[in-house]
Amino acid sequence: MCIRDRTLLVLFFLFGVLDLSAQKTLKLEPPEFMVQGVASSVTVILPDENTAFPLHFSVNGGESVYSSRKGNKIYFDYVPGKERLLVVDANNQTATAPLHAIPLWLSVIPPLIAIVLALILKEVITSLFLGILSGTLIMSFYGSGPAGLLRGFLSTIDTYVMNALNDWSHIAVIVFSLSIAGVVSIISKNGGMMGVVNRLEPYAKNPRSGQFVIWFMGVLIFFDDYANTLVVGNTMRPVADRLHISREKLAYLVDSTAAPVAAIAFITTWIGAELGYIESGLNHLPELDVSPYGVFLNSLQYAFYPIFTLSFMLMLIYKKKDFGPMLTAELNARQKGVDAKSGVSVKEEANDEFSAKEGVRPKSFNAVIPILIVILGAIWGMWETGTSATDMGAIAHEPFLKRLSIIIGNSDSFTALLWSSLAGLIAAVILTVSQKIMKLEETIESGLGGFKTMMPAMIILILAWALAGITEDMHTAQFLQGLWSESMSPIFIPAVVFILAGLVAFSTGSSWGTMAILYPLLLPASYHIAITNGMEHADAMIIFYNVVSVILAGAVFGDHCSPISDTTILSSLATSCNHLDHVKTQMPYAVTVGAVAIFIGSIPAAMGVSSLVTFPVGIGVLYGIVHFLGKKTDA
Repeated sequence: MCIRDRTLLVLFFLFGVLDLSAQKTLKLEPPEFMVQGVASSVTVILPDENTAFPLHFSVNGGESVYSSRKGNKIYFDYVPGKERLLVVDANNQTATAPLHAIPLWLSVIPPLIAIVLALILKEVITSLFLGILSGTLIMSFYGSGPAGLLRGFLSTIDTYVMNALNDWSHIAVIVFSLSIAGVVSIISKNGGMMGVVNRLEPYAKNPRSGQFVIWFMGVLIFFDDYANTLVVGNTMRPVADRLHISREKLAYLVDSTAAPVAAIAFITTWIGAELGYIESGLNHLPELDVSPYGVFLNSLQYAFYPIFTLSFMLMLIYKKKDFGPMLTAELNARQKGVDAKSGVSVKEEANDEFSAKEGVRPKSFNAVIPILIVILGAIWGMWETGTSATDMGAIAHEPFLKRLSIIIGNSDSFTALLWSSLAGLIAAVILTVSQKIMKLEETIESGLGGFKTMMPAMIILILAWALAGITEDMHTAQFLQGLWSESMSPIFIPAVVFILAGLVAFSTGSSWGTMAILYPLLLPASYHIAITNGMEHADAMIIFYNVVSVILAGAVFGDHCSPISDTTILSSLATSCNHLDHVKTQMPYAVTVGAVAIFIGSIPAAMGVSSLVTFPVGIGVLYGIVHFLGKKTDA
């Protein structure tokens, strides 16, 4: 045998021995990263499928039980601590793997960075991205050491952002939101929105009736806060000037109807994003068998701030009273007329996007028909998908409202919204082109212009979904749950969350950014805290629905008080009101309503007090404030 043949024989023998040895060796495959105090599934690879394996085995010196077995792999749950090595002993064999579990407290770093940077930078997109990046760097560092940091950076886009987009419901939210924005832009350009306004203007005959018309128009244009602000503000400004209604009061009425109405109405440019944010929170709560739209509907019974705000404005109008800086502005306007001053020169492009094309004859049906199609189409779509998913025979004997609640809860709201928004968009295009108001090319460009106005919000939404994925992987909700003292009652959770949402929105100027950060983080935490503190499921759901509502309400409240809020700035722009005067006169009213919403609404509701009690009492308290603190502005 030649030397070459002997060498090959030796190599063959060595590889065979090594392969045989490998086959008879126990192996461990821990997950890419683990979090201290949180159970993770660890894989043990057996030498072969026929290997006898005891039910009990030793993990780091303690007895353990495997949860499942598939082929030559078994899986067991392990809760890591600060140990640096994972050791499994079984059948006189030992397998080890290095262990660098992430301390649980680090799980709060990504959302905390997003919040703090949003407060400092006053810019939400960068803050969300840096929050995501911090999470991926932490996970990659603990999983692979310093060498994994580059992989962590790359995973921000190829894992978390792409996972956020690789979800049918997420794509549905984006498509629906863009479609509604396109509808709003087209019906504004074709004069439909102006036609609706023109039909209401003749009813404004004095300061009180004029203010009521402004309020009513703000409620009527419920489907988009930007369109509401710009259309109502620009069209009613000459009417308000003629009736000696101050620019500050006009800006308040425009600003404080826009977001509250858009936030709680069923079919708006907000609803898609809200459902997406709620779904991100529900993904952390597999024990809850509820749909995002069902959660939204249930949360409306706790929507104290938006409803109290709309009611408070009506009281001021009806009583012909004001207080604080607004009283001074109104008295000056009544006595001296309106000082047409404006300190706002931003976002003119948004104003152009929602203004009618020059020379167009306003016709209200050009707006009413597409919007009705969207609303009725969404209702039909939810009924269609809901009845298809419901055993109608099983609920035949239930009361009508109960049956309706079950059907809506089982409906596919995303599909319904997609159907209705597409139908409304096509209707708006047909109406515009068939009347030769605009050419097809101009109409499509107008719709695309509406898409453009939604792009910043869509980017925020996608990054929020990505950050939600980070907080889910790092178990942030479990950390927050541990922070809540057992001696502190969960009934205060909604009040604390309202204040937190208000502070974030005030500092960032973005209600959407606030919801993007807080919904995925606080929904699972609030439910788990309530359950951990001994609440029954039904009582915990009261807290849960209340938190869903107060995040939205707090975001709108913070927006109303913030001088850097987009809708606050647009309200000043559309009404030609000095921006600082608008903020100064609106803030006392927002704080008043916010305080009543917390102490008369959210806290009693968390105690189990019915909304049938809290809403009337809260409205009564606000009426008393207007009656006793307000002073007459008209004879």
